[in-house]
Amino acid sequence: MLVLLPPSETKRAGGSGAPLDLEALSFRELTAVRATLVDATVALAADPVSAVRALKLSHRQSAEVERNRVLRESPTMPALDRFTGVLYDALDAGTLDDQARRFAHEHVSVHSALFGLVSALDPIPAYRLSHDSRLPGVGLRRAWRGPVGEILASRADLIVDLRSEAYVDLGPAAAHDRSVFVRVVAVDEAGRRRALNHFNKRAKGLFTRAMLESRPTIETLDDLLAWAGSAGIQLKLGGRRDDGSPRELELVA
Repeated sequence: MLVLLPPSETKRAGGSGAPLDLEALSFRELTAVRATLVDATVALAADPVSAVRALKLSHRQSAEVERNRVLRESPTMPALDRFTGVLYDALDAGTLDDQARRFAHEHVSVHSALFGLVSALDPIPAYRLSHDSRLPGVGLRRAWRGPVGEILASRADLIVDLRSEAYVDLGPAAAHDRSVFVRVVAVDEAGRRRALNHFNKRAKGLFTRAMLESRPTIETLDDLLAWAGSAGIQLKLGGRRDDGSPRELELVA
């Protein structure tokens, strides 16, 4: 099983790890693309005015440009600890025990706009780059969609896709016949479902934490649904592909 998480705009500062080493990251087939994007991101940061515009930053966020300028030299920390925000606050990776963190490294990946897929404990620096950022001469969709899509299509295990639709577009897993996209919904007293926005991130973080704490063996969709039921998590089959196989799951928050 592979659980795919979206990144977050915000990152925790600092770290105690050695500076960025692209060869130390998982999914080594992405190294060349990563190197191109790191070079472009650092080069853009040399022009703060252009960088603020390309990264869609406010004046108060201008310090993010400096993060990008020094990202090759700045310290690293595990990806699951680097990202902050609603999803990652709910996941609260820093309070997981060693077994849960090892399980996360084997089964959880974050889809970064800068690094592509990174495993949970891969060491990365603080940076600022979003799915819709504009790097000179490099399109993020063009850079990532093929390579990430190929990695996901080649996997033989179940893919549980918790990414936002914007990051799915940077590397779809739909070609994989055992991938499921998880959509967070709320159900009212009349049984009507509605998609959630802000609170869907918290639900995804709690869902992932529950999985890391219980460390289930999940090989099939039925395994996933059975585990969720045993954990008190409402996970329902949603929309289906044209061939009738499950395509979406609804996580009831």
